[in-house]
Order: sequence, then C-alpha cells, then structure tokens
Amino acid sequence: MVEIEEIGEDALVRLVDVHNTVWPQDADTVEAYVDWRRQAEDMVWLVASRAKVDVGAGVGIHGWHSPEGVGRLGVHVLAEARGYGIGSALLASLGDWLQARGCREAMAQVAEEDDASLAWAVHRGFAEVGRNPVLALDLATAEMPDVPALTGIEIVAWSERPELARGLYDVYLEAAPDIPGEEEVASPAFEDWLEKDMQGEGDRPEATFVALAGGEVVGYGKLVIPAEGDTAWHDLIGVRRAWRGRGIAGALKREQIRWAKSRGYRWLKTANEERNEPVRRLNLRHGYRQEPGFVTVRGSLTGARR
Repeated sequence: MVEIEEIGEDALVRLVDVHNTVWPQDADTVEAYVDWRRQAEDMVWLVASRAKVDVGAGVGIHGWHSPEGVGRLGVHVLAEARGYGIGSALLASLGDWLQARGCREAMAQVAEEDDASLAWAVHRGFAEVGRNPVLALDLATAEMPDVPALTGIEIVAWSERPELARGLYDVYLEAAPDIPGEEEVASPAFEDWLEKDMQGEGDRPEATFVALAGGEVVGYGKLVIPAEGDTAWHDLIGVRRAWRGRGIAGALKREQIRWAKSRGYRWLKTANEERNEPVRRLNLRHGYRQEPGFVTVRGSLTGARR
C-alpha cells in the first residue's frame, strides 16, 4: 500500500534524497527548495512511501514563472518502485492541490533522455511544449577570454552599482517575454522581482554584470551560484531590444566566464531553450558543448488520465 504524506521543512531531506536519486544530473538541496518556496505564492512537498520506505516524491508550485491558471509539478519515483501506481498517486494528489488554487493545467519537466517517463506523461494527457538541452563550458580547459572594450559601453558588477536595480528590471521586462515558452508569463512588479528573482539563495550581486551606455542600463547577465559544488549556472543574459546586435551579450558572456574561471569553478552551465537560437549560437561560439537537458510538458489537470 502506498502512503502519500505532506511534509514540512524539517523532513525535506527525504524529498531531496528521492529527487537526487532519480535525477542526479540536476541534484538539489534542502536550502534550494526552501528558497524556491519563498519565491512562489504557494508550494507543497509530498513523499510517497511503501512499507515505511520512501520510494517517491512530488512537488507542486503555484505562482512561480507560470501563465495564469497553470501550475508546476514534479513527480519522482525510484526505478525499483515504478509500475505500482506510485507516480499516478502523486500526480493525483498534486493535481487536486493545484486545482484547489485555481489551476486548470500544469507544466512539468522530464529528463531529455528518459523516454519512459516522457511516455508516462504523454499517456496522462501531457504534451511536449519545449525542450531545453544543457550547454556546458569546461572552465578547466577553456582559455581566459579577453573582454575587448565596446565603444560607448561600460560593464560593471552590480555589487559596485546597487542603485542600478531599476535599470536591470527594465531590461528584464523586455528580455524575459522574448524567451520562447515565456510569452504567457506575466511580469512581476519591481519589488517582487527584486526580492524573489534577484535576492535568492544563489544570487550574488558580484556575479551579475551590467552593461551601461551613457549611464543607462542596456543589458545584464546574471549567474546563479550554488552553495556547494563546482558549477555556476547562467540565469539570464538580456539586452534591451534597441541595443541588440552590437556585441553586448557576448561581452557580458565573456565577463561571466572570466569571473567564474578566476574563482575556481569547473563548469558554467545553462539550460538553453532550443528555439532560442541567438543565445544558443552565442553559447556555442564561446565553446559551450551540448549535454542532455530536459523536456517541458504541459497538460490539463482535469483531463489527465491517472
């Protein structure tokens, strides 16, 4: 018999252990989940057990980078426990939780090479809506890039100019909707964006670089720095539309590479939506190599077969 239990922060390590066993290529921490919940309107953590042994975990998220009426969920079941209805039980619980918060649909991520899990999701009414390969740069072998000056452009760390926050937000308002898959997502108010998107556990102002033209913010590139490990992740490189095509994104990218390499990180990685061809070309041009990433699926919570 499967038991589904909602847990709190004190037991969160149980969920993290299951997640990291199922998806080691994207391992997480208790601290990351706590910070994630801080950024969302609401979040639920579930653990599935059988004979008092944890065999599955589920996460439901309401109000976090999703279109209106669309929640996010994650279902993870240990390989040896699959085929017993555990994933379906978690999906049903998460679906009920999201529907109680006004969600009609949900989005989820499936490992790109996990054909069985993708088929499981499709069988339950979900369909692929995006694909995000990981692009990785091995900093141990990459050369330290030059950052040639761009005429009229100055690049500074945000930690040196904290008063530029509003200018960064203006860049975000233009850049985020241009990312494929983000078109339906409403932009947060400035205060919410600043607190939740720029002041998270892995957000460090010294790892966010700002491009200025005559004192005006025209672009920025932000890294997310995990508390542990040798990998830094790209969050967003954005340039205002009127300033694109002038090499600003490349200059920000090279500044990020220099920063991460000089501080001893082994890898720089980013999940690149495959339809975002300009950013994809930018990364490949700087030596990034493609790795398996994840597939985004979306489906109805009322129509899904469980």
